[in-house]
Amino acid sequence: MPESLAADLVGKSVLITGASTGIGAAAARAFAHAGCRVAIHYNASLNRAEEVAADVRFAGAQAFLVGGDLRSSVKAREVVDAAAGHFGGLDILINNAGGLVQRRPVTEIDDAFFDAVIDLNVRSLVATSAAAVLHMRKAGRGNIVNVTSIAARNGGGAGSTLYASAKGFVSTFTRGLAKELVRDGIRVNAVSPGVITTPFHERYSTPAMLEAFKASIPMNRLGTADECAGAFLYLASDALSGFVTGQILEVNGGQLMP
Repeated sequence: MPESLAADLVGKSVLITGASTGIGAAAARAFAHAGCRVAIHYNASLNRAEEVAADVRFAGAQAFLVGGDLRSSVKAREVVDAAAGHFGGLDILINNAGGLVQRRPVTEIDDAFFDAVIDLNVRSLVATSAAAVLHMRKAGRGNIVNVTSIAARNGGGAGSTLYASAKGFVSTFTRGLAKELVRDGIRVNAVSPGVITTPFHERYSTPAMLEAFKASIPMNRLGTADECAGAFLYLASDALSGFVTGQILEVNGGQLMP
């Protein structure tokens, strides 16, 4: 992407949740190269977050590390407020934090597991979005980009029904929030990755599962985290996507063409 096309991102403040690894880390580096000031959220992976922060600074951008377990609404709001306080406002929120937790069939979904999946993928997103909106309204503008999944449309792989359903919530929440906030000058969109080679699949998918996924992708390969980064820049840039809101941008190598 030529630098001039997203020149409006220079100097903007962005908070990326779950930015210590995978897609979040790739997004943090991409926003740094676009000239943004980057708040890097992490929970347990401080060392990896520090590595991302070093990359952000090497790119000539400001980096701010902020930790917290977003499964708590209180902590989620504190993370957003800390980033906004550090930068004197918040222009962009990337709601990337989330995860499968564990593959389980529906007969093994107990209350504790249900809460774990929903708190991580749903409660966190609602709380961070609500907190960010308060800061964005003060400026009269802002961009929220959520991370959903191809699983929201196809139901996910084996044992991921609850995760896929949570991501379905993310997609619907994106559309509803876009309508709610459009008069505030705040756009809300989402990126929907397909099968991307990140710690997510290293943890939850076997080599055989990944081969099966690959066979269903017309490009005949899995995607990379860096290949998702451009979608975030596009949706966060008013110059590039100023008339786009409530949309789900699919990044999946052709595996799903809705």
